[in-house]
Amino acid sequence: MSTRSAATRPAYVCDACGHQPPKWLGRCPECGEWGSVVESTTGPAVGGKVVATRLPSEPARPIATISAAPARARPTGVSELDRVLGGGLVPGAVVLLAGEPGVGKSTLLLDVAQRWAEAGETPSLVISGEESVSQVRLRAERIGALDERLYLAAESDLGAVLGHLDAVKPGLLILDSVQTISLPGAEGVPGGVTQVRAVTAALVSVAKERGIATVLVGHVTKDGQVAGPRVLEHLVDVVLHFEGDKHSALRLVRGMKNRFGAADEVGCFEMHEAGIASLADPSGMFLTRYAEAVPGTCVTVAMEGRRALVTEVQALIGAAVPGSPRRTVSGIDSARLAMVLAVLQTRTKQLTLHDREVFAATVGGIRVTEPAADLAMALAVASGGLNLAISPRLAAIGEVGLTGEVRRVGAVPRRLAEAARLGFQYALVPPGCGPAKTGVAAPGLRVEEVADLSSALQWAARFSAE
Repeated sequence: MSTRSAATRPAYVCDACGHQPPKWLGRCPECGEWGSVVESTTGPAVGGKVVATRLPSEPARPIATISAAPARARPTGVSELDRVLGGGLVPGAVVLLAGEPGVGKSTLLLDVAQRWAEAGETPSLVISGEESVSQVRLRAERIGALDERLYLAAESDLGAVLGHLDAVKPGLLILDSVQTISLPGAEGVPGGVTQVRAVTAALVSVAKERGIATVLVGHVTKDGQVAGPRVLEHLVDVVLHFEGDKHSALRLVRGMKNRFGAADEVGCFEMHEAGIASLADPSGMFLTRYAEAVPGTCVTVAMEGRRALVTEVQALIGAAVPGSPRRTVSGIDSARLAMVLAVLQTRTKQLTLHDREVFAATVGGIRVTEPAADLAMALAVASGGLNLAISPRLAAIGEVGLTGEVRRVGAVPRRLAEAARLGFQYALVPPGCGPAKTGVAAPGLRVEEVADLSSALQWAARFSAE
């Protein structure tokens, strides 16, 4: 009885996550999908000596003689998107924009395509694999994205997409979405690991060869990760995440990878009936203007990428209830709130919170999870529990430790500069973060360093009385 050699033994791969089990299984042990393990026709690599089989398409040259002009970014006309991209779209670059359904990806990119076509250098082409051309036309009419040099097609076959590229010769290609396009001859179904990998690799090759700036729309999984194989993020040049709550007008485009600029930039947008607009100064969305100071509020300065955003934290202390009281949050990490409540009750000796209902939220739909918001969260809770109105001109920045100490956080000078720009008069910061220590002045802003929660409460009460 003959046995199979390693060269002829079949290989298996999960069409959902790309895992390669040693044998066929009914359920993938990596992602848990049933019936997703299929036999792969790609055999194992054969070792041996590698020799040059053909001449290179272009000889190597000294780096000083190579022009950087072809890699210059071209602005899209959408200022906040250009901010995240590092100046605009580079010819031949491939951008992956991922986000949840309905968050506004197609609306944003349709606006980008219209502005690109309006500039007049090269046409733009939008390929829709999820909607008909009539549906996209209605959206374009609603947001005013109609232009004679903006071309539109509905395709789900990669060969047809390449045919449109030959006919239109665009400078910008938008493919919505890459999971709906299939490549004949590749294994799996559209949206599967093998298909997505093959389609993306083909599009990257075409974009580099023809110098077409390409934007691929991608789906996300339940936990917010880009759907498909991880190699997808390695194939493209830029990976952007489009985030936002459907019940809020705020949208964020967050850079995750960028070969042409900073990978930690964030662009802010506002969604409205007429489309989506850039927010060059979004801090006002996250504040509530009061005629008088109101208990249960405190302002912090959060960092979204390199951008400092002044954000208001609100807290409401309910009545004492038997059993387990509710802890309800919106835009705040529930685990950090629970920690802050425990520290407040144990270290300050002024509040009894273990049997009280606590509700905490941010203003404007922004989500603040960084530790730098701990101090503002603690002051907001203490303000509500003690009925102490904190001055609306005060900003609190710092991480709270389990012993009640206030710890240092990053980018304090940038946070203080933003608070001073918006007219705040007082700021509480961790020890060693004041202007005298950092050497960075914040005109018009009085900065006090606080070592623990007790001193922070004392200073907050003093500022409120001024």
